Amino acid sequence: MIQGIAASHGIAIAKAYQLVTPELTYEKKSIDDPNKETERLEKALATAKGELEKIREHTRKEMGDEHAEIFSAHLLILDDPEMINPIKDKIKSENVLAEAALEETTNMFVDMFKNMDNAYMQERAADIQDVTKRVLAHLLGVTVPNPALIDEEVIIIANDLTPSDTAQLNREFVRGFATDIGGRTSHSAIMARSLEIPAVVGTKEITGSVKQDDMVIIDGIEGNVIVNPTDGQIDEYKEKQATFERQKEEWAKLKGEPTITEDKEQVELAANIGTPDDVESVLTNGGEGIGLYRTEFLYMGKSQLPTEDEQFDAYKSVLEKMEDKPVVVRTLDIGGDKELSYLDLPDELNPFLGFRAIRFCLENEDVFRTQLRALLRASVYGNLKIMFPMVATLEEFRQAKGVLLDEKENLKDEGNSISDNIEIGIMVEIPSTAVIARQFAKEVDFFSIGTNDLIQYTMAADRMNERVSYLYQPYHPAILNLINTVIEAAHHEDKWVGMCGEMAGDSIAIPALLGLGLDEFSMSATSILPARTQIRGLSKEKMSSYKDKFLSMGTAEEVVEFVKEKTE
Repeated sequence: MIQGIAASHGIAIAKAYQLVTPELTYEKKSIDDPNKETERLEKALATAKGELEKIREHTRKEMGDEHAEIFSAHLLILDDPEMINPIKDKIKSENVLAEAALEETTNMFVDMFKNMDNAYMQERAADIQDVTKRVLAHLLGVTVPNPALIDEEVIIIANDLTPSDTAQLNREFVRGFATDIGGRTSHSAIMARSLEIPAVVGTKEITGSVKQDDMVIIDGIEGNVIVNPTDGQIDEYKEKQATFERQKEEWAKLKGEPTITEDKEQVELAANIGTPDDVESVLTNGGEGIGLYRTEFLYMGKSQLPTEDEQFDAYKSVLEKMEDKPVVVRTLDIGGDKELSYLDLPDELNPFLGFRAIRFCLENEDVFRTQLRALLRASVYGNLKIMFPMVATLEEFRQAKGVLLDEKENLKDEGNSISDNIEIGIMVEIPSTAVIARQFAKEVDFFSIGTNDLIQYTMAADRMNERVSYLYQPYHPAILNLINTVIEAAHHEDKWVGMCGEMAGDSIAIPALLGLGLDEFSMSATSILPARTQIRGLSKEKMSSYKDKFLSMGTAEEVVEFVKEKTE
């Protein structure tokens, strides 16, 4: 049994699918038979074409023609004689391996495209790199993982899953995943909860312990992975799986109920989403709104920036499906562990503290204005609220709000209808912002506390670094005091405060947050009904009476023990 971190509840039993980047190294050497090398190249090209055609068809069916065009562009590269013929010529004239001829030739084209002034041509460099990697893998006889083509029930085994990896997963067949690294707040864990599939992360060893097609059990309740289980273990976990499903049926009875405490105080339970497709899960799980729409997923898995109309369609779809329920949309938050291949962003020593989120948007106003225009146009279709991420200073908020209001006037001048009731807020994820929340509260319409980053910045502990993961402490009194500062500042100005970090759905944190006066809890959709069940059994007045005790404690362990003692 392999122990990890339970990141998404549930039990899954299926074959392993290794989503591991293959090793693409080779020894450079001269060859005796150029014709044989050319044949190897042509065979690898044909195999790559076949794969890309299948992926394009799958993408067209699942995501539409526009997304499928990415792979049409890749196929055109493989058919381009101006790209392929120089590779063949190099093999024959220099007697080199097909691998070397491929890499050296395509690297030349990549450099050439990257240095062009034309943005479209610069984007083609990323396409060439993707195609080259695929062909090189086939030349080396290495399997290229194609998650979009999974057509049987599997459990994904990976070192980690990037947002673009998870965007390709076939939800119909992926039953769960296990990773070497990560924690409850890593993107792979968040996506697992969004997909409503079990996940165990941070195992440290899963990719080295599991082979392709091994039978695997994922226990997302206890955080265990069992490789090649016995028949008895399979029976045991099937029963555990059935028990969990019965528990979900009990939770489901509260789907249409308001979230009211034992002493009749009401709070709002909302959901975090990444795509319009996630709304169905929000409604199925009784979400009272969307507290965080992560718009960066509109930008991922593509070869270029989404257009204004593409974004408008996505935002309109979400707002219409949610009817009059609030929808908080976070403007583009790239950087950190979220990269876009078609944007030539500089490498940074510490990207989490670097050029990301609102910093990127304010320096790239054309990208920012396109998104804001799409949001403003969609605002008449529902209850839209807009928030800016990673705001560190009042000047940043004022500048971002100024751009938004400027585009609002531009759209009105063009004859567009825009809602007059759009609230504009910020994510509080930088400690300095929490400290001067009183000043921010005079200007924003609301706060949403992003604890995933607030915790790592406050504790100076990278949440993706296994060696300092013990310092990632949601219940630490320093974190609770910052949260309290934000809530008190907002309430002093009659503004509301939400929380869209994973802490909002944490069963230990919920009583403390209720006592601090949090107004809106936004979490993975699958956490809503368990949280509603828990809150209905809590007294807000009683939890509030413990507030000073929470805030005066010295360690996270003391907070945990106190919460357990007062709620059991």
